Amino acid sequence: MSNHPMPANSRITVKPVMSYRDMGKFIDVPWHVYADDPMWVPPLRLERRFHFSRFNPYFKHGEWQAWVAYRNGQPVGRISAQIDKLHQERYGSGSGHFGLLECIDDSEVFSALILNAEAWLAAREIRQVSGPFNLSINQECGILVEGFDTPPVIMMPHSARWYGRLLEEQGYHPAKDLLAYKIKVDFEIPAVMRMIIQRFSSQIRLRTLQRDRFDEEIETLRSIFNDAWSENWGFIPFTKEEFAELGNSLRLLLPDEFIQIAEIDGKPAAFMVGLPNLNEVLKELNGRLLPFGWLKLINRVRKRQIRSGRIPLMGVRKQYHNTPVGLALACLVIDAPRQAGLARGIEEVELSWILEDNMAMRHILDKIGCEQYKRYRIYQKLL
Repeated sequence: MSNHPMPANSRITVKPVMSYRDMGKFIDVPWHVYADDPMWVPPLRLERRFHFSRFNPYFKHGEWQAWVAYRNGQPVGRISAQIDKLHQERYGSGSGHFGLLECIDDSEVFSALILNAEAWLAAREIRQVSGPFNLSINQECGILVEGFDTPPVIMMPHSARWYGRLLEEQGYHPAKDLLAYKIKVDFEIPAVMRMIIQRFSSQIRLRTLQRDRFDEEIETLRSIFNDAWSENWGFIPFTKEEFAELGNSLRLLLPDEFIQIAEIDGKPAAFMVGLPNLNEVLKELNGRLLPFGWLKLINRVRKRQIRSGRIPLMGVRKQYHNTPVGLALACLVIDAPRQAGLARGIEEVELSWILEDNMAMRHILDKIGCEQYKRYRIYQKLL
């Protein structure tokens, strides 16, 4: 049953986003959909404006169109369709995506949205569509299918419970599940992992980010990530501009010790990035940085008042995959930031996301006592 029953005389229209004013309505749709959901965390409207602007480096290799659905003149849903040249280079010219999906629990509204996205893609000779990607796999992706009772952490999506059902009604099938784990920061490394770390400790040097070489360090992280993840499902490489933008957006809010780099023979071989969970503060700002929201955000980070975090990026160079030294590298970069997190008041971290079939990483997380507590799903369909 729909939570938003359709009046007999209701009229649904779907309009493309073509102007600054249209984009404002597109950005505002989640406030309508999640009005009664206490777990939803409002994004910053200013950040969303930038994300959907020509200044987003994604648009150097991606094109897109967005739509808003209205019922009797009121916004009730939104969707985007996008084509990524980097994805097509790896997976074929017939691949396209949908994303930024938000909709009330109404099959008719949802159908109107998805048909607009599919028509746009089909007109560009797209034969297989997958998503949601907001806007690529290197940003927020998937819909939440398990774990609705807790709020999302920073840079992870939240979804209404009915999205999977509505997608499946339109002929979409699950393509891949992404998992989120959580663990208390004061966990104990198992004895077998301590032995592995000790065995290779003479070969591995662990260090933190060198801020005086920030741009060079960010490029090092990108190089490791693109190599480490290159054979994973759905992978597309981060461009230099995209990773630099990610680094710049976190520069003011990220302590140096939250980035750990492991070197072998002086060469960077693995890394991990930890983030304070800014969603704890964003929840209170309701999308507004002005007039004083930005001060609250920075003060809460500097005064160490944020209690949770997230590890969004981690990688071990491919040459060390499935080797004992690779396991040591993974254990080291997971273990290293614990003291830094504890010193800054972080009590719990999320490790996300992990591919459901990445059994090597899941085994490590199980060994150190992580709990799998959220599941996200990517859907696909042949047009």
